[in-house]
Amino acid sequence: MEVTARSVSLELAETFVIARESADTADVVQVEIRHEGVSGFGEGAPIERYGESAESALQYIDEVGDALGDDPFALDEIEERLEPREWAARSALDAALHDLQGKLTGVPVWRLLGLRQLGPPTSWTIWLGDPDDMGKRAEKVADRFLRLKLKLGARDGRDVDRVKAVRETTEAPLQVDVNEYWTLDEALDTLPQLAELGVEYCEQPLPAADPGGARVKAASPIPIYVDEDCHRLHDVPTCAERAHGINIKLAKSGGIREGVRMAHAARALGLGVMLGCMIESGLGIGAAAQVASLCDHVDLDGNLLLAHDPWPGVDFRDGIQVPADEPGLGVREEVPDPR
Repeated sequence: MEVTARSVSLELAETFVIARESADTADVVQVEIRHEGVSGFGEGAPIERYGESAESALQYIDEVGDALGDDPFALDEIEERLEPREWAARSALDAALHDLQGKLTGVPVWRLLGLRQLGPPTSWTIWLGDPDDMGKRAEKVADRFLRLKLKLGARDGRDVDRVKAVRETTEAPLQVDVNEYWTLDEALDTLPQLAELGVEYCEQPLPAADPGGARVKAASPIPIYVDEDCHRLHDVPTCAERAHGINIKLAKSGGIREGVRMAHAARALGLGVMLGCMIESGLGIGAAAQVASLCDHVDLDGNLLLAHDPWPGVDFRDGIQVPADEPGLGVREEVPDPR
C-alpha cells in the first residue's frame, strides 16, 4: 500500500471559543492509502492539548508508511506494527483503511462493521460567550438542531446565567461542556442549578484525573460524561469511577477500531456512550458517523461549523448526521470549478 499525507487548514464560519482557547481555523491531516488502483482517504484532527500538531502527525505518517504492508484488511497486524503515539495520525490512517476496504468490497463502512446506518441526532455547539450572546445564537439555530451543547467554564461566576439565557430561547434538550474549567466547589454548587434548568448531562466539569471526580459523580443530580479523562480503551475502567459516561473521539482513540472497542467496554461497565468530534471536514465526520449508532449521544457538528466543507457526502437530515449509503466512508473531495 502506498501512503501520502498532507496538512489542510479549515476555515470556520465564525470564531469558535471554549474555556481554554479560541480559533478561526483548524489544521487537520488528510491521508490517502492507495492499493491496486483504489484509494482510501482519512482525516485526523491533532489536539494541541495532548501535544499533537499537524507537523508531528505528518512526520509520524511518513515514519510508519512502510509498516502498513500490502493487505488493507489485516487491521490487527497493522495496528501491532504501528508505534502507539500520534493518535490523530493513526485515526487518519485507520479511516483511510476502512474507506479502502469499503471501496474494494463495494460496501459502506457502517455495513462492513455490522452496524445500523442511523445514530442519534447531533447536538449543535453554542460556543462560550456572554449570556445574552449565547442566548441569541441558540435562538438562531433552534429550528434546525434537535439538541444544543453549551460551552461553559469562563470562571466568571456566570455559567448558570448562560444556561438560563439559552433556556429562555428554546425547549430543546441541553447539555453542557466545561472543558476541565470548574473547581470541585464550583461543580458541586453549579450542577444542581443546571439540573433545575433541565440540562441533561455535563461533560468534563473537572480537570482530567482530578481527585474530586468520584465525589462529583456521587453528588451530581445529572449524569457526568468525561472527555479529557478518556482517550483509549485502557482509560474506560478508570472513567467508570468518576463518570456516568464517556466521550469517544476518533482523534483521541486512534480511529474507528479502537472507538468501537471503547463503546462496548463502556456498555459492559454500565456507562453511557457519547461520540464527539473536533473541528473537522466531512472526511473526518464521515468516519465518526459510521459508528454513531453505537452511542447514546452524538456531537458531530465539526463540519457544520466550517465556512465551506471540502469533503461533502455526510447528509445532515432531520438533525442527524447520516453516513452515505455508498462504498467506504461515502465522501468525496469537492473538485474546484475550473472556471
